[in-house]
Amino acid sequence: MANVSTTTTSTSTRSSGEVLGRYEAGNPASSRLNGGVVLRALRVKVQQWFRNLIVIAAFLALWEIAPRTGLVDNTFFPPLSTVLKAWWQLLLSGDLAEHTEASLSRSLGGFLLALVVSVPIGLAIGWWKPVAAYLNPLLEVMRNTAPLAILPVFILLLGLGETSKISIVFYACFFPLLLNTISGVKNVDPLLIKSAKSMGLSHLALFRKVIIPAAIPTIFIGIRQSGAASILVLVAAEMVGAKSGLGYLIQYTQFSFQIPEMYAGILSISVIGLILNYVILYIERKLTAWKQTYGD
Repeated sequence: MANVSTTTTSTSTRSSGEVLGRYEAGNPASSRLNGGVVLRALRVKVQQWFRNLIVIAAFLALWEIAPRTGLVDNTFFPPLSTVLKAWWQLLLSGDLAEHTEASLSRSLGGFLLALVVSVPIGLAIGWWKPVAAYLNPLLEVMRNTAPLAILPVFILLLGLGETSKISIVFYACFFPLLLNTISGVKNVDPLLIKSAKSMGLSHLALFRKVIIPAAIPTIFIGIRQSGAASILVLVAAEMVGAKSGLGYLIQYTQFSFQIPEMYAGILSISVIGLILNYVILYIERKLTAWKQTYGD
Protein backbone atom coordinates (compact mmCIF):
# COMPACT_ATOMS: atom_id res chain seq x y z
CA MET A 1 0.00 0.00 0.00
CA ALA A 2 2.87 2.36 0.92
CA ASN A 3 4.56 1.58 -2.41
CA VAL A 4 1.39 2.46 -4.30
CA SER A 5 1.11 5.76 -2.39
CA THR A 6 4.75 6.67 -3.04
CA THR A 7 4.42 5.85 -6.74
CA THR A 8 1.27 7.94 -6.99
CA THR A 9 2.94 10.91 -5.25
CA SER A 10 6.07 10.85 -7.43
CA THR A 11 3.91 10.47 -10.57
CA SER A 12 1.78 13.47 -9.60
CA THR A 13 4.91 15.53 -8.78
CA ARG A 14 6.42 14.63 -12.13
CA SER A 15 3.17 15.50 -13.90
CA SER A 16 2.95 18.86 -12.11
CA GLY A 17 6.53 19.69 -13.08
CA GLU A 18 5.87 18.76 -16.71
CA VAL A 19 2.71 20.87 -16.79
CA LEU A 20 4.55 23.85 -15.25
CA GLY A 21 7.42 23.46 -17.71
CA ARG A 22 5.03 23.32 -20.66
CA TYR A 23 3.20 26.37 -19.30
CA GLU A 24 6.38 28.43 -19.00
CA ALA A 25 7.68 27.28 -22.38
CA GLY A 26 4.40 28.11 -24.07
CA ASN A 27 3.80 31.39 -22.26
CA PRO A 28 5.47 34.24 -24.20
CA ALA A 29 4.25 36.78 -21.62
CA SER A 30 6.43 35.16 -18.95
CA SER A 31 9.47 35.24 -21.25
CA ARG A 32 8.85 38.88 -22.08
CA LEU A 33 8.56 39.68 -18.37
CA ASN A 34 11.91 38.06 -17.61
CA GLY A 35 13.51 39.85 -20.54
CA GLY A 36 12.10 43.16 -19.31
CA VAL A 37 13.60 42.62 -15.85
CA VAL A 38 17.02 41.91 -17.35
CA LEU A 39 16.87 44.99 -19.59
CA ARG A 40 15.77 47.17 -16.67
CA ALA A 41 18.66 45.93 -14.53
CA LEU A 42 21.09 46.53 -17.39
CA ARG A 43 19.74 50.04 -17.88
CA VAL A 44 20.25 50.82 -14.18
CA LYS A 45 23.84 49.56 -14.37
CA VAL A 46 24.58 51.70 -17.44
CA GLN A 47 23.11 54.79 -15.79
CA GLN A 48 25.17 54.14 -12.66
CA TRP A 49 28.38 53.82 -14.68
CA PHE A 50 27.51 56.97 -16.63
CA ARG A 51 26.99 58.97 -13.42
CA ASN A 52 30.29 57.68 -12.02
CA LEU A 53 32.29 58.48 -15.15
CA ILE A 54 30.80 61.76 -16.35
CA VAL A 55 32.39 63.95 -13.66
CA ILE A 56 35.78 62.26 -14.04
CA ALA A 57 35.63 62.67 -17.83
CA ALA A 58 34.72 66.35 -17.43
CA PHE A 59 37.64 66.89 -15.03
CA LEU A 60 40.11 65.20 -17.40
CA ALA A 61 38.80 67.24 -20.33
CA LEU A 62 39.21 70.45 -18.31
CA TRP A 63 42.76 69.36 -17.39
CA GLU A 64 43.60 69.02 -21.09
CA ILE A 65 41.86 72.20 -22.27
CA ALA A 66 42.75 74.70 -19.52
CA PRO A 67 46.54 74.73 -20.08
CA ARG A 68 46.18 74.80 -23.87
CA THR A 69 43.80 77.76 -23.84
CA GLY A 70 45.90 79.78 -21.37
CA LEU A 71 43.52 79.55 -18.42
CA VAL A 72 46.47 78.28 -16.36
CA ASP A 73 50.22 78.40 -16.94
CA ASN A 74 51.12 75.19 -18.79
CA THR A 75 54.65 75.40 -17.38
CA PHE A 76 53.36 74.55 -13.91
CA PHE A 77 50.15 72.75 -14.95
CA PRO A 78 50.83 70.86 -18.20
CA PRO A 79 48.02 69.29 -20.27
CA LEU A 80 46.90 65.77 -19.45
CA SER A 81 48.32 64.43 -22.73
CA THR A 82 51.79 65.74 -21.80
CA VAL A 83 51.54 64.13 -18.37
CA LEU A 84 50.50 60.82 -19.91
CA LYS A 85 53.47 60.96 -22.30
CA ALA A 86 55.79 61.55 -19.34
CA TRP A 87 54.10 58.67 -17.47
CA TRP A 88 54.67 56.38 -20.46
CA GLN A 89 58.34 57.36 -20.68
CA LEU A 90 58.79 56.64 -16.96
CA LEU A 91 57.15 53.27 -17.48
CA LEU A 92 59.36 52.38 -20.44
CA SER A 93 62.53 53.42 -18.61
CA GLY A 94 61.65 51.20 -15.63
CA ASP A 95 61.78 54.09 -13.14
CA LEU A 96 58.03 54.05 -12.49
CA ALA A 97 57.98 50.30 -11.84
CA GLU A 98 60.95 50.56 -9.46
CA HIS A 99 59.45 53.39 -7.40
CA THR A 100 55.97 51.82 -7.41
CA GLU A 101 57.32 48.50 -6.19
CA ALA A 102 59.20 50.23 -3.36
CA SER A 103 56.11 52.16 -2.25
CA LEU A 104 53.74 49.19 -2.50
CA SER A 105 56.03 46.92 -0.47
CA ARG A 106 56.21 49.48 2.35
CA SER A 107 52.52 50.40 2.19
CA LEU A 108 51.20 46.83 2.08
CA GLY A 109 53.68 45.70 4.73
CA GLY A 110 52.53 48.30 7.25
CA PHE A 111 48.87 47.91 6.30
CA LEU A 112 48.80 44.12 6.64
CA LEU A 113 50.74 44.24 9.90
CA ALA A 114 48.23 46.75 11.30
CA LEU A 115 45.36 44.54 10.12
CA VAL A 116 46.75 41.47 11.87
CA VAL A 117 47.42 43.34 15.14
CA SER A 118 44.57 45.85 15.46
CA VAL A 119 41.54 43.71 14.59
CA PRO A 120 42.10 41.10 17.37
CA ILE A 121 42.82 43.88 19.88
CA GLY A 122 39.69 45.75 18.78
CA LEU A 123 37.56 42.62 19.10
CA ALA A 124 38.92 42.03 22.60
CA ILE A 125 38.38 45.65 23.71
CA GLY A 126 34.87 45.77 22.26
CA TRP A 127 33.74 42.49 23.80
CA TRP A 128 35.61 42.09 27.10
CA LYS A 129 35.22 45.04 29.47
CA PRO A 130 38.35 44.30 31.60
CA VAL A 131 40.54 44.57 28.49
CA ALA A 132 38.91 47.89 27.58
CA ALA A 133 39.40 49.23 31.12
CA TYR A 134 43.16 48.63 30.93
CA LEU A 135 43.88 49.70 27.35
CA ASN A 136 41.47 52.58 26.68
CA PRO A 137 43.45 55.33 28.51
CA LEU A 138 46.66 54.60 26.58
CA LEU A 139 44.84 54.28 23.26
CA GLU A 140 43.02 57.60 23.78
CA VAL A 141 46.37 59.37 24.22
CA MET A 142 48.03 57.72 21.21
CA ARG A 143 45.17 57.97 18.72
CA ASN A 144 45.10 61.77 19.00
CA THR A 145 48.75 62.04 17.92
CA ALA A 146 49.09 62.63 14.18
CA PRO A 147 51.33 60.05 12.47
CA LEU A 148 53.40 62.66 10.64
CA ALA A 149 53.98 64.51 13.92
CA ILE A 150 55.92 61.56 15.30
CA LEU A 151 57.70 60.71 12.04
CA PRO A 152 60.93 62.30 13.35
CA VAL A 153 60.73 59.98 16.36
CA PHE A 154 60.50 56.93 14.11
CA ILE A 155 63.45 58.16 12.06
CA LEU A 156 65.55 58.84 15.18
CA LEU A 157 64.79 55.43 16.70
CA LEU A 158 64.70 53.27 13.57
CA GLY A 159 66.82 55.19 11.09
CA LEU A 160 66.13 56.08 7.46
CA GLY A 161 65.71 52.49 6.29
CA GLU A 162 62.62 50.46 5.50
CA THR A 163 61.75 49.79 9.15
CA SER A 164 60.88 53.41 9.94
CA LYS A 165 58.66 53.74 6.86
CA ILE A 166 56.77 50.50 7.51
CA SER A 167 56.39 51.52 11.15
CA ILE A 168 54.86 54.91 10.33
CA VAL A 169 52.41 53.23 7.94
CA PHE A 170 51.56 50.70 10.66
CA TYR A 171 50.90 53.53 13.12
CA ALA A 172 48.70 55.41 10.63
CA CYS A 173 46.65 52.29 9.81
CA PHE A 174 46.38 50.94 13.34
CA PHE A 175 43.87 53.34 14.87
CA PRO A 176 41.23 53.51 12.09
CA LEU A 177 41.16 49.71 12.10
CA LEU A 178 41.10 49.50 15.90
CA LEU A 179 38.37 52.10 16.46
CA ASN A 180 36.07 50.74 13.75
CA THR A 181 36.50 47.20 15.06
CA ILE A 182 35.58 48.34 18.58
CA SER A 183 32.58 50.25 17.20
CA GLY A 184 31.47 47.24 15.16
CA VAL A 185 31.48 44.96 18.20
CA LYS A 186 29.75 47.43 20.52
CA ASN A 187 27.01 48.27 18.00
CA VAL A 188 25.88 44.70 17.31
CA ASP A 189 22.08 44.52 17.50
CA PRO A 190 21.15 43.49 21.09
CA LEU A 191 18.27 41.41 19.71
CA LEU A 192 20.78 39.21 17.87
CA ILE A 193 22.70 38.65 21.09
CA LYS A 194 19.54 37.88 23.09
CA SER A 195 18.28 35.49 20.43
CA ALA A 196 21.61 33.66 20.33
CA LYS A 197 21.71 33.37 24.13
CA SER A 198 18.14 32.05 24.20
CA MET A 199 19.27 29.28 21.83
CA GLY A 200 21.88 28.18 24.35
CA LEU A 201 25.06 29.43 22.66
CA SER A 202 28.09 29.60 24.91
CA HIS A 203 29.98 32.85 25.42
CA LEU A 204 32.71 31.82 22.98
CA ALA A 205 30.27 30.50 20.38
CA LEU A 206 28.24 33.72 20.63
CA PHE A 207 31.38 35.75 19.98
CA ARG A 208 32.47 33.58 17.06
CA LYS A 209 29.10 33.04 15.33
CA VAL A 210 27.26 36.30 16.04
CA ILE A 211 29.54 39.13 17.12
CA ILE A 212 32.33 38.74 14.56
CA PRO A 213 30.04 38.33 11.48
CA ALA A 214 27.86 41.26 12.59
CA ALA A 215 30.91 43.49 13.10
CA ILE A 216 32.50 42.76 9.70
CA PRO A 217 30.79 45.62 7.76
CA THR A 218 32.06 48.20 10.26
CA ILE A 219 35.51 46.60 10.32
CA PHE A 220 35.70 47.01 6.56
CA ILE A 221 35.04 50.74 6.93
CA GLY A 222 38.22 50.85 9.00
CA ILE A 223 40.05 48.74 6.42
CA ARG A 224 39.15 51.20 3.65
CA GLN A 225 40.23 54.17 5.77
CA SER A 226 43.49 52.44 6.64
CA GLY A 227 44.12 51.55 2.99
CA ALA A 228 43.94 55.23 2.06
CA ALA A 229 46.07 56.25 5.06
CA SER A 230 48.75 53.69 4.20
CA ILE A 231 49.39 55.42 0.86
CA LEU A 232 49.04 59.04 1.97
CA VAL A 233 51.30 58.76 5.00
CA LEU A 234 53.89 56.73 3.14
CA VAL A 235 54.18 59.30 0.36
CA ALA A 236 54.83 62.02 2.93
CA ALA A 237 57.37 59.82 4.72
CA GLU A 238 59.19 59.09 1.45
CA MET A 239 59.55 62.81 0.83
CA VAL A 240 61.44 63.20 4.09
CA GLY A 241 63.96 60.40 3.99
CA ALA A 242 64.03 57.98 1.09
CA LYS A 243 65.92 57.24 -2.10
CA SER A 244 63.09 55.37 -3.79
CA GLY A 245 59.31 55.32 -3.85
CA LEU A 246 56.61 57.45 -5.44
CA GLY A 247 56.92 60.13 -2.76
CA TYR A 248 60.64 60.42 -3.50
CA LEU A 249 59.91 60.50 -7.25
CA ILE A 250 57.45 63.38 -6.84
CA GLN A 251 59.84 65.43 -4.72
CA TYR A 252 62.87 64.73 -6.92
CA THR A 253 61.05 65.70 -10.14
CA GLN A 254 59.74 68.86 -8.45
CA PHE A 255 63.24 69.94 -7.41
CA SER A 256 64.56 69.04 -10.89
CA PHE A 257 61.74 71.07 -12.49
CA GLN A 258 60.47 67.99 -14.35
CA ILE A 259 56.87 69.06 -13.90
CA PRO A 260 55.13 66.51 -16.22
CA GLU A 261 57.00 63.68 -14.45
CA MET A 262 55.90 65.09 -11.09
CA TYR A 263 52.24 64.99 -12.16
CA ALA A 264 52.79 61.48 -13.54
CA GLY A 265 53.87 60.37 -10.06
CA ILE A 266 50.83 62.01 -8.48
CA LEU A 267 48.55 60.36 -11.05
CA SER A 268 50.13 56.97 -10.31
CA ILE A 269 49.37 57.36 -6.59
CA SER A 270 45.75 58.24 -7.37
CA VAL A 271 45.33 55.16 -9.59
CA ILE A 272 46.91 52.87 -6.97
CA GLY A 273 44.59 54.26 -4.29
CA LEU A 274 41.57 53.76 -6.52
CA ILE A 275 42.52 50.16 -7.33
CA LEU A 276 43.14 49.38 -3.65
CA ASN A 277 39.74 50.81 -2.71
CA TYR A 278 37.91 48.70 -5.30
CA VAL A 279 39.80 45.55 -4.27
CA ILE A 280 38.73 46.10 -0.65
CA LEU A 281 35.13 46.76 -1.74
CA TYR A 282 35.11 43.53 -3.76
CA ILE A 283 36.37 41.50 -0.79
CA GLU A 284 33.81 43.19 1.46
CA ARG A 285 30.93 42.27 -0.86
CA LYS A 286 32.09 38.65 -0.91
CA LEU A 287 32.31 38.45 2.89
CA THR A 288 29.06 40.33 3.56
CA ALA A 289 26.84 38.91 0.83
CA TRP A 290 24.13 38.46 3.48
CA LYS A 291 23.89 42.22 4.08
CA GLN A 292 21.08 43.95 2.20
CA THR A 293 21.48 47.63 1.42
CA TYR A 294 18.97 50.20 0.20
CA GLY A 295 18.39 49.78 -3.49
CA ASP A 296 19.42 46.08 -3.69
